[in-house]
Amino acid sequence: MTNKKKNISSPYYSIGQLRISIWRDLKRISTVLANSKKGSKCEQDSLDTLKGFLKDIKTIELYFVYPGKTRLEKLCQALHKEEYMSLAHNITEINRQLVSDEYLNHPTSTHTEENDQARPEDIRELSSAQKKNYFEVLFVEDRSAIEEVALHEKLDELREPNEQFTYDFLVQRSFQDSLIALLFNPNLQAAVIRYAPPYASENISDLLKPYIQNVLKIDLEGTPEYELGPLLGKLVKQFRPELDTYYVTDTSLTDLKDSTLRQFSRIYYRKEDLQELHLGIIRGVRERFDTPFFSALKEYSQKPTGIFHAMPISRGNSVFKSRWIKDFGEFYGRNMFLAETSSTTGGLDSLLQPTGPLKKAQEMAAETYGAQRTFFVTNGTSTANKIVLQAIIEPGDLVLIDRDCHKSHHYGMVLSGAYPVYLDSYPIQEYSMYGAVPLNSIKEKMLQLREAGRLDKVKMLLLTNCTFDGLVYNVEKVMQEILAIKPDMIFLWDEAWFAFAGFTYIYKQRTAMFTAKKLFDKYRSEAYKKEYKNHIKNLSAGEEPTLPDPEKVCIRVYATQSTHKTLSSFRQGSMIHIWDEDFRKKSENTFLEAYMTHTSTSPNYQMLASLDVGRRQVEFEGFEMVEKSIEMAMVLRAKITNNPQLNKYFDVLTVKDFIPDQYRETGLVEYYDPSTGWNRMETAWEKDEFMLDPTKITLFIGRTGVDGDTFKNKYLMDQFNIQINKTSRNTVLFMTNIGTTRGSVAYLTNALLKISEQLDEEFRSLNSRESEISQQRIHSLINEVPPLPDFSYFHSSFRAVPTVPGGSIRDAYFMAYNEDNYEYISLGDCKKAMTNDRDLVASSFVIPYPPGFPVLVPGQVVSEDIINFMLALDVKEIHGYRADLGLRIFRDSVLNRQKTATALGAMGMGNSKKKK
Repeated sequence: MTNKKKNISSPYYSIGQLRISIWRDLKRISTVLANSKKGSKCEQDSLDTLKGFLKDIKTIELYFVYPGKTRLEKLCQALHKEEYMSLAHNITEINRQLVSDEYLNHPTSTHTEENDQARPEDIRELSSAQKKNYFEVLFVEDRSAIEEVALHEKLDELREPNEQFTYDFLVQRSFQDSLIALLFNPNLQAAVIRYAPPYASENISDLLKPYIQNVLKIDLEGTPEYELGPLLGKLVKQFRPELDTYYVTDTSLTDLKDSTLRQFSRIYYRKEDLQELHLGIIRGVRERFDTPFFSALKEYSQKPTGIFHAMPISRGNSVFKSRWIKDFGEFYGRNMFLAETSSTTGGLDSLLQPTGPLKKAQEMAAETYGAQRTFFVTNGTSTANKIVLQAIIEPGDLVLIDRDCHKSHHYGMVLSGAYPVYLDSYPIQEYSMYGAVPLNSIKEKMLQLREAGRLDKVKMLLLTNCTFDGLVYNVEKVMQEILAIKPDMIFLWDEAWFAFAGFTYIYKQRTAMFTAKKLFDKYRSEAYKKEYKNHIKNLSAGEEPTLPDPEKVCIRVYATQSTHKTLSSFRQGSMIHIWDEDFRKKSENTFLEAYMTHTSTSPNYQMLASLDVGRRQVEFEGFEMVEKSIEMAMVLRAKITNNPQLNKYFDVLTVKDFIPDQYRETGLVEYYDPSTGWNRMETAWEKDEFMLDPTKITLFIGRTGVDGDTFKNKYLMDQFNIQINKTSRNTVLFMTNIGTTRGSVAYLTNALLKISEQLDEEFRSLNSRESEISQQRIHSLINEVPPLPDFSYFHSSFRAVPTVPGGSIRDAYFMAYNEDNYEYISLGDCKKAMTNDRDLVASSFVIPYPPGFPVLVPGQVVSEDIINFMLALDVKEIHGYRADLGLRIFRDSVLNRQKTATALGAMGMGNSKKKK
């Protein structure tokens, strides 16, 4: 039953938005106060308002190093002394530093008041070599203000003037405050848990509660304080796994639990010198900052070499000495060519058999993404998908696969010789798109195969997470209930559009690697074994278990990601992540063979370096950048929803538009409500079967009278040079990412405003007949959407077992290599042929853009619904179909011959020569 409990809402999506908003209000009010007449009502009103804002900002600033307690106290003193002009000046300066992030570029510690003397122009004069990488360290300890000052002084003495890294620290005196700091402060790169912190915070107010739901649901009240330190270390790794963690204790080594020893980067004892802790912090950051392959490539590019191999462009010799293509070299710059080589020695490495910097770079990436193994791929996730399928799947294996997945998976079925069992996503008819595959549909298909005695042939479940339109699975629930039916199922999660998800906790819990590790640990625990026994004991007669048997279950999970789509990498830079407890035993050799098959012997080194550097970026900035990309998406949603000129023509589709009620246990219907503000999504992301990634913003444009493809080209691209990836008949999809800025959102908003004003003008200029035609077009876009067809079925000629799901698209695919085996039939004649009981069987993939996935695959029977859909399509790009020739189908004589061969093969009569 859907839970209709109201979500906690707020007028601001994030604490960052709220924080900057309050500082801006302080700037505005302090300026008014400074310019008010002494003793006036304006002065008194401004004073009262300012005090309220100061109270609020003090609550928030406890979790940030800058502006810090000293500056806040300075503001309060200026207010008390009625030095309003000085107050306004200091608040303005803090605003500027926060909005521009200039305080992060300051090469000295940020806790001292002397920082205010360093003006931005002084900072800009520093060369990039002099600038230091600044970060912050969370110190968790209940120490007094005097002790905190003493700690600052001791650490200042330890700093080296030429050190590449510099840090300041943030002291939190309770368990809860420490967790809040982790959620609020993106500058934290390490956590030092000193001794036993008290549990409860004294700072939690109604102002903070909407933003700390993940903290409030952790109830450890009454837990002994000596246990809170290790528990906090565990939660740091849950919320911010990229942070180095250090534990300072006086517990004897023999009494420390193994789990405590494993979860901290290092453990120090109270009597040990503070210098050791300082050096440990610096070393931890330096190790994460390392980019093995990028560094090796930079070093190689500076070596004097003689080029006698097969790349004239190497070192730029064929470019910069040319009179005709020198502009090409000037455009890209000399370093691009200095780093261009086919050498795998001289400090570099081979992607096919790495032993040096590439090997280390991939190991560091695996740790960052939570995988056991990670492989770099330089020709896109399409190839990554084919590698995994060819590595795992053998001819004749069954693969449960969502029909609307990327075409590379379908071609992977051809390569591997697998029998795909297609799963249908629920349709979102009014917007001409598909949702995702319900868990019950997957389980029903598996039970059908089990009843037919074919479940043992099912090798893999392949799903897209998240989909192009932003639908995200409850990965843990799916894997758990599927493993309850088939405990050795292998999972391939196509996370092409989800590479960023591992760097903020809300998203991370729905990623493949995080879930694989979580379930592996869970199923090995004694608590789970007890839970499973009780679960089995309480099942009704005939009821299917939803928990896997801990004695049989095996976690085997693969994820492919397009790093270049949502993180920093050159185009086609992708990765394969593996969490497979049987990888060494069952899959390593075949995986490496498949990797060799599809990977170039001349990979692009610049792309590999970008994958290495992209890993470093998400180690240090991933949390902040992903949170900001979500924030930018939310800002855009609110801008369009709240603006009457925009919402006249455009609707931002919400959670309820994409996900039916039965898949939303928590009852969340939208992220933003104009009347109540932002609804918190933490609980829904934890519990609901599907969620909508808010960084995918789908705009319904039906009321414009313009179809999606025309809107993309005529309005967005031609007029404003705004690029988007996807349209449907009546929608366009915008995406925010870690590169999206406030300026980008403002530019898009302004463009949409101008487009809406153009539409106003166009509609006003129409005569009565033109207006009638325009209204008909609008009505068609809103109400006359072509019905989305489900997968029909494979023709019996291509089925492994009659009446059982699963067909060989490989046989059908290669049969079409002989042009005598197929013919063409117009769409108009298809229905006539069907009425005469003729089976029309596709001999090729047919892929309209949009929706961008096959509506027909080789060997599939053409249904009336599919023909109706194709007749109603008004898109220009349909791969595998030519309107002048018609649909390419197999001849009946070929199907009969194939059907006979299939039947003989099933009876064991097909390979008589081989048997002889």
